[in-house]
Amino acid sequence: MKQVPALAIDGIILSQSLAIIQYLDETRPGPRLLPEDAKKRAQVRMISDHITSGIQPLQNLHVLQKLGGEKKLEWAQHFIINGFQALESLLQYTAGRYCVGDEVTMADLCLVPQVYNAERFKVDIAQFPTIVKINNALLDLNAFRISHPSCQPDTPPEP
Repeated sequence: MKQVPALAIDGIILSQSLAIIQYLDETRPGPRLLPEDAKKRAQVRMISDHITSGIQPLQNLHVLQKLGGEKKLEWAQHFIINGFQALESLLQYTAGRYCVGDEVTMADLCLVPQVYNAERFKVDIAQFPTIVKINNALLDLNAFRISHPSCQPDTPPEP
């Protein structure tokens, strides 16, 4: 589909964020990104899917380029706000310090870039206090600071 991310690893090429994250979680040591508890694991997957399937694809550059001109900002804001309203409600039931409890999970890896997108598209994220609280806690972690979308060489210019 000519999209990122793609990862060449262990003799295979993987695309799509969640497939890559889950493969790394299953094959690499380190903090688990999917909890052992089945209910929490389902919550992590639900939140991750909500972000990566329900919010983020609607702001992909190829979608916005098809819209053109002044419609881009309005379109992106609409879908981010709708998605964040639902996400804020979900997080009322799952959040601790992070999206699901007090351990960093795959859901948190999905949240930070989406908050960045919201800020890029000038969404007032203050209306989503749980999302803001979690994002700030994650950005206190060095791994999230150094891998932040704004630090990547292929970060798209402002919309």
